[in-house]
Amino acid sequence: MNGNPLREERNLPGCRLCPRACGADRAAGEEGLCGAGKEIRIARAALHFWEEPCISGTKGSGAVFFSGCPLRCVYCQNREISRGLAGASVSVERLAEIFMELQEQQANNINLVTAGHYLPQVREALLLAKGRGLSVPVVYNTSSYEKPEALRMLEGLVDIYLPDLKYLDPDLAGNYSKALDYPERAMEAIQEMVRQVPEPEFDSRGIMKKGVIVRHLLLPGHVREGKRIVRYLHETYGNRIYISLMNQYTPTEAVKTDSLLGRKATKREYERLLNYAMETGVEQGFFQEGDTARESFIPPFDLEGVYSK
Repeated sequence: MNGNPLREERNLPGCRLCPRACGADRAAGEEGLCGAGKEIRIARAALHFWEEPCISGTKGSGAVFFSGCPLRCVYCQNREISRGLAGASVSVERLAEIFMELQEQQANNINLVTAGHYLPQVREALLLAKGRGLSVPVVYNTSSYEKPEALRMLEGLVDIYLPDLKYLDPDLAGNYSKALDYPERAMEAIQEMVRQVPEPEFDSRGIMKKGVIVRHLLLPGHVREGKRIVRYLHETYGNRIYISLMNQYTPTEAVKTDSLLGRKATKREYERLLNYAMETGVEQGFFQEGDTARESFIPPFDLEGVYSK
């Protein structure tokens, strides 16, 4: 990969991993726009039961929450870690051990949550763990603000991609996530994910072994955008992917005065989006029932599972 702007060195000098391409000298301790520096930082590594049923099942998903994020979503539900405020540094060796420990806890899979800004190290840890007998599927859980060439580093190592598609409208992406290019970048990234994992597979329990599940979190007042996203995904990928429509948006203190983001999506708004998905012909999808919008899907970022016992 000579000349590749991603640079293969573990410590990421002149970082170009994500679309921000900020060029931070992370090897020297400088932080990128994602908030990440030289070392991997994670805030939690534990069984997680709040993903889609085919991911969490009854045994849980082995979720590893990474600190930092290249997006700056004003409504971020995980601000504590996305801004790099929570978490502890771990080595590649320790990260590989964590993967093995989660498998020993009978996790259905290893779930890498927002790991894109550590891709070279994550790739190395996965190779180490697989060499030691890691056999459960690996899930890559991402905002989709990724470069396809970066995602190719994971080809053959990731079994399930779990990306968001937040917006197709660049203005919304700019206003809400400080990334006007998000729609273009996310569509390119998802296309690469589907190329790598073109068909879904499940085991006898209904747990996904391979596949792509694209998530969309309905934002209050933005049903039309949600419909555009459903239509785009269905027309582009059909039954090669699953679509997960979520209603769990919860206003944070940062947006409490916003006329739209300061409230939750209504039951009627969510029903309109679900009805549209069914009318459009979506057959492979997930939706949230009842009062899930009142529940907290945010775990405590208390360093559980980060350190060796």
